[in-house]
Amino acid sequence: MSGPPDPAAEKPAATLRGTETDVQRLDRNWLSLLQELRVTQTGTQIVGGFLLALAFQPRFTDLDRYQLTVYLILVATAATTTVLALGPVSLHRLLFGKHAMKQIVRVADILVRATLVGVAVILSGTTLLVFDVVLDRTAGQLAGAAVLLVIVAVWLILPRLAKR
Repeated sequence: MSGPPDPAAEKPAATLRGTETDVQRLDRNWLSLLQELRVTQTGTQIVGGFLLALAFQPRFTDLDRYQLTVYLILVATAATTTVLALGPVSLHRLLFGKHAMKQIVRVADILVRATLVGVAVILSGTTLLVFDVVLDRTAGQLAGAAVLLVIVAVWLILPRLAKR
């Protein structure tokens, strides 16, 4: 059963944003940040869990010093990235009801950007490590670099091109 059409639904987003209040804009930005965090938190936690499980595999003792160093850097990066991704939630909890939404959104934006950098390191580094273990060092470095190039293309270049 549908009610009368929502006149706001027919207006372009730019028109709606032109009429929204500062509080509405902050709420919209906060909800957008939360949605982005849902995706990054899940992905980071899955890859982090995968990394932690590696240490309990029989072949883990076969890793050389380089592979162990990459592995430990990735575990530390995954833990740090998870903390960064949870930061906005903690910030909101601590400042909720203190009329600090502008500050919450500003700091959360910085934390989400830092989280994305961590995710890029984790994805490219994990690819590097897997290819290094399965094939060889050169394949690992090429695969890690390839993933990093795809991330840069999709996350940085594509949005700029789409904006034009």
